[in-house]
Amino acid sequence: MKNTESNLKLLYKAILSLKDEDECKAFFEDLCTPQELNAISQRLSVASMLTDGAVYNTIVDETGASTATISRVNKTLNYQAAGGYKIVFDRIKEKK
Repeated sequence: MKNTESNLKLLYKAILSLKDEDECKAFFEDLCTPQELNAISQRLSVASMLTDGAVYNTIVDETGASTATISRVNKTLNYQAAGGYKIVFDRIKEKK
């Protein structure tokens, strides 16, 4: 488990070192497969839509996510949230 913790710290430091959207895009394209990027971005979109009160059918139609994925994201938002989604969504709204 120690390696996992060390690996995660390196990942977080790497993300925090990125300066703009272009650097972020380059890093994640190097780090992740297209399928992994699609899965991550889809979960983020699902979380955003759930936070805004969208219903499952709308989320399925707009994101292509399965109801199982939507349920997992909803569970995280409501019962296991570390607060990360809220931080990100609040900051995105501040910049608009």
